[in-house]
Amino acid sequence: MTPTSDAPASAPALRLVLAEDSLLLREGLVRLFDEAGYDTVAAYGDAESLLAEVDEVRPDLAVLDVRMPPTFRDEGVRAAIELRRRRPGIGILLLSQYVEGSYAHELLSSGSGGMGYLLKDRVASLDELQDAVARVSAGGTVLDPQVVRELLARRADPLDALTPREREVLELMAEGRTNAGIAERLFIGVGAVEKNVTSIFAKLQLDDSGSDHRRVLAVLAFLQR
Repeated sequence: MTPTSDAPASAPALRLVLAEDSLLLREGLVRLFDEAGYDTVAAYGDAESLLAEVDEVRPDLAVLDVRMPPTFRDEGVRAAIELRRRRPGIGILLLSQYVEGSYAHELLSSGSGGMGYLLKDRVASLDELQDAVARVSAGGTVLDPQVVRELLARRADPLDALTPREREVLELMAEGRTNAGIAERLFIGVGAVEKNVTSIFAKLQLDDSGSDHRRVLAVLAFLQR
C-alpha cells in the first residue's frame, strides 16, 4: 500500500529468532519482544532447529538459552559460535539460569562485538531486555552484572590496589558500558570516568585499546588469567 503521508517510513522492526526449551519462558519472551517492538520471526525449543532454518528466516539477532536439548550443557554457546561463522553480522544474546563465567569468556573470545550474556532473571524487566537488545544489535557488548561480580571475586587480591570508585567503574566496564554510560550510572562526569579508567588500566597493567568491546576483553583476560 502506498503511504498517504509525507512522513518518512519507520525503520523495519529488528528481526529476532529465539531458542529456549521451556515453552512457558519461550512464549513469555516472545510477548516481551513484541511489547518492545521487535519482530520475533521464529521461536524454537532447541538450537539444532534454529540452525536448520536461520538462513531462511534471516534474523538480525538470535536469543539463545545456554543449556538446551539434547545434553543440556552448552548447546546455546555452540550454536552461537556456528551462527557467527555462517552469518558474521548477526547479534547474539545468550541467556542462562546460572552464573557461568566460562561461557561469558568463550562468547567474547572471538574479538567482535554484538554479543551479550544475561541471567534469565534479568529479562523479567522489559527495560533491561530492551537495553540489552539495543546494545547488542548496535554492535555492543552486554554482560550480566552478576557474572561480572563473580569474575571480579575470583581475582580479589590483584584488585586490592583499586579504590572503591575504580572498582565500581571496572564492574561497569566489564558489563560493556561506555564511559558515557558509566558516568550516567554513577552520576559523575565523563572526565572523571576517563581518569578512573586510565588509573584502572595502569594498575592492572592493561592496554587501553580505545575499543569498548576490546576493553571488555582486556578486563576479562586479566580476570581469567
